[in-house]
Amino acid sequence: MDVIKAYTDDLGPLSLDSFRKNNLSSSWNFVGQEISAGKNTTSGQSKEVAANVKRETSRGKQEDNSHDDHSNFFESPAKLERRKLREKRREKRAADLVKQDDDVIVKLETAAIERSKSVDSAVLGKYSIWRRENENENSDSTVRLMRDQVIMARVYISLARMKNKLDLVHELQNRLKESQRALGEATADSDLHHSAPEKIKAMGQVLSKGREQLYDCKLVTGQLRAMLQSADEQVRSLKKQSTFLSQLAAKTIPNGIHCLSMRLTIEYYLLPQEKRKFPRSENLENPNLYHYALFSDNVLAASVVVSSTIANAKEPGKHVFHLVTDKLNFGAMNMWFLLNPPGKATIHVENVDEFKWLNSSYCPVLRQLESAAMKEYYFKSAHPTTLSAGSSNLKYRNPKYLSMLNHLRFYLPQVYPKLDKILFLDDDIVVQKDLTGLWSVDLHGKVNGAVETCGESFHRFDKYLNFSNPHISSNFDPNACGWAYGMNIFDLKVWKEKDITGIYHKWQNMNEDRVLWKLGTLPPGLMTFYGLTHPLDKSWHVLGLGYSPTVDRSEIESAAVVHYNGNMKPWLELAMTKYRPYWTKYVKSDHPYIRSCKLSE
Repeated sequence: MDVIKAYTDDLGPLSLDSFRKNNLSSSWNFVGQEISAGKNTTSGQSKEVAANVKRETSRGKQEDNSHDDHSNFFESPAKLERRKLREKRREKRAADLVKQDDDVIVKLETAAIERSKSVDSAVLGKYSIWRRENENENSDSTVRLMRDQVIMARVYISLARMKNKLDLVHELQNRLKESQRALGEATADSDLHHSAPEKIKAMGQVLSKGREQLYDCKLVTGQLRAMLQSADEQVRSLKKQSTFLSQLAAKTIPNGIHCLSMRLTIEYYLLPQEKRKFPRSENLENPNLYHYALFSDNVLAASVVVSSTIANAKEPGKHVFHLVTDKLNFGAMNMWFLLNPPGKATIHVENVDEFKWLNSSYCPVLRQLESAAMKEYYFKSAHPTTLSAGSSNLKYRNPKYLSMLNHLRFYLPQVYPKLDKILFLDDDIVVQKDLTGLWSVDLHGKVNGAVETCGESFHRFDKYLNFSNPHISSNFDPNACGWAYGMNIFDLKVWKEKDITGIYHKWQNMNEDRVLWKLGTLPPGLMTFYGLTHPLDKSWHVLGLGYSPTVDRSEIESAAVVHYNGNMKPWLELAMTKYRPYWTKYVKSDHPYIRSCKLSE
């Protein structure tokens, strides 16, 4: 029933001027329905007012669900005014909420932009798949669908064989091969072959057929679980193979470097004796100059160390390089620096095999290498040659651990008896700044100046030493900070006073059965120089370019020395591309031997 309300005045009594009486019950009784003729003049006004009120009332009914559709709704102008005020308040409140939401969104976006500025874009840039998935979560949906179809096809093939449905097996196998060919090595929808949609449709039809004939929840779940376990085993096996191959690659000498060494060796032994000598030999024992020790069997690597040091030296004429190599590379090392002298600097090359004092009666490592147990460990023909076959410690069987060039660092006073200080450099480093400031560093009575590496927990002593052995646990702190070989300033006077070589011999003799540490020179170095190492500022020596893809670029560029420690040496194909330019800039790529051996490619 629609009721139209009118008023005599704002405060007068309510009267009904008109209403619709259609379909009303006869029981309705209306009072005061007689209207005097004097009021006819106000009737038109009442109807106009009633029409306006009716429209307002209709809107009020839609917004207020608390009133029944069949109830009489009488409102005064005051109530109408209040409703309008409530509507205005609701609209204002809604506008305020929207504005607050906009403010919050702006704040979140601003914070996100600020956070993104602190993220290394060079690192994130490598993860192209990560970027695509975040740009559009459905961008590679077709690839994922095809992979899912391949998995289910394999499941149904297995179930079909169990139920002897050979025709279905044959059909599934054909569709599986087609899908795999269409999928290929694609990682994104854009990489897919144009026939991919047809293959998806065909595979979907045969999978639907397989579902109708074969689907059993328990069987499918069991088959998927078996496939998951098989895939997990394959991943573990591939990881082992990857580790084995990377270790193998790290041990090999590239053909180009072998070619260079052979060419230089031939040239050297064709030289007359008088032309095989380096100038300025009087500088070799002058303690007032800057002396470097470099032990290497890699001609190209040694050339980069020397050339990068000289290129960044303020006074190249005061630098003296003492190179020691083995008999095989002695001629090549000499010939390279005879052809490419280091400017005004002094250089001298020696053969470690000519150090007659370095023999098995004096050196524990040489004596241990001659033992039957060590020969069996390294050379037994039946020994597993792959990680998957059980050779879990392949990296410790690297030939470098057999070379005395690697252990010669513990005999510096014996090799250079007239020097007071010497800077030891590995051959996998690049010098980027003048290093003469290291000779003026106060070591506070310590022997070794080195950069510490204990920013991470795995670079502490318990990583390298066997603390279950009482000799280790009673003499060393497992949480002691490790340090890096590769760039070390040694005070040879204090070395002799502390008998560092004797301490090294003591621990090396105790480790004949490798019960204190595995093979290598860092663990015995940590033990020998325990309490005798002075920490240098980290900017002197930045490590990790041979294994870590996340070394900060600013740290690399501000470092005095960068170190390619790890398997990914810069002269190997498995080197990390973004780090190679720091090394290759010091390779003489225009040298005819470098070009002919294809080392400049």
